[in-house]
Amino acid sequence: MAGGKHKRGAAISAINITPFVDIVLVLLVILMVTSVQIVKASMQVDLPSAASGGATVESTLNLVISETGEWSLDGKPTNDEQLTAFVKQELKRNPKLQAVIAADKNVKYDRVIHAIDVVKNAGIKSFALNINRGASTP
Repeated sequence: MAGGKHKRGAAISAINITPFVDIVLVLLVILMVTSVQIVKASMQVDLPSAASGGATVESTLNLVISETGEWSLDGKPTNDEQLTAFVKQELKRNPKLQAVIAADKNVKYDRVIHAIDVVKNAGIKSFALNINRGASTP
């Protein structure tokens, strides 16, 4: 059996794991590519662009403001009172809670400022505004 030669009828005792590793790596790549689409919020918003956007903030609170001004907290419709109650409850479990506010670029500026006020008055000290990274639109 030296040098890869086998006797006729002898069982192959070596296991080739290369095809298994190839399949696992392909599945891993597919999972990484599709997970980005799965995690996105269910409400579609047209985010403004900025050339100097920073890294994405890891957060447990995602507030989306649609073009019509409706709020969505982690994919579920919400209002000021529900958002405040949720934030206060979550702050008890995680005092370092951060918020990411994503507003459609057609939302009036005062709606975004109101959302920031509600989040900060509820007790969140750190928040970020979500944008598309790339060239800014004129």
